[in-house]
Amino acid sequence: MTHPSMIRRPSRPLPRVLDLFCCQGGAGKGYADAGFDVTGVDITPQPRYPYRFVLADAIAFVREHGTEFDFIHASPPCQHDSDCQRIRGNAHPDLIAPTRTALEGTGRPWVIENVGGARAKLRDPVMLCGGMFGLATYRHRYFETGGGFTLNQPLHPVHITPQAKMGRPVPPGHFGQFIGNFSGVALARRVLGVPWMNRDGIRECIPPAYTEWIGRAALARLAVPAPVLGVTA
Repeated sequence: MTHPSMIRRPSRPLPRVLDLFCCQGGAGKGYADAGFDVTGVDITPQPRYPYRFVLADAIAFVREHGTEFDFIHASPPCQHDSDCQRIRGNAHPDLIAPTRTALEGTGRPWVIENVGGARAKLRDPVMLCGGMFGLATYRHRYFETGGGFTLNQPLHPVHITPQAKMGRPVPPGHFGQFIGNFSGVALARRVLGVPWMNRDGIRECIPPAYTEWIGRAALARLAVPAPVLGVTA
């Protein structure tokens, strides 16, 4: 007499996401948590990036290899549109439009992320806030979608909790901003969910909770089936 046994069929390969301008991998972590195989691309070395990494110009790379991926995320450098850099008078390239053009050429679903200062340059962006995900920070980020992929704007909770002043330690009962030369790297790592990052990565990163939410929406759009377990006698 034989007994039923669980037979695990060969697992399907995970859908692939391309994480452009990846920095230290906040966005990539969220997509990995959602169920993607992640490849990051950046023009500068990123030894802290926790997934497959390619050292390359992001726009050139997506033009050549974008069709090899199921979904594409791009976070063009935000310094051009950040309040901090404008105050300092620093000049940085504006890469949003060239990135969009390259993404549109792939025929793949995609998202472009940036800061509030770039909102006017993004087409009908969805705004995500830490309060939507139970994080002790607000950190608004804006996401333009394309390639047939769309997102619905979640409800935005009222900002009741006060924020610590920029660069100052976070007092009890306050949310941290974690921008600029901020104090409290260990706290920021816990709040944002990025324990591998240093201060440079933290102050620019997307909280992984944001891209996990986007990634799950992308998987639904891609209609990726769940793994199957078979039962044989």
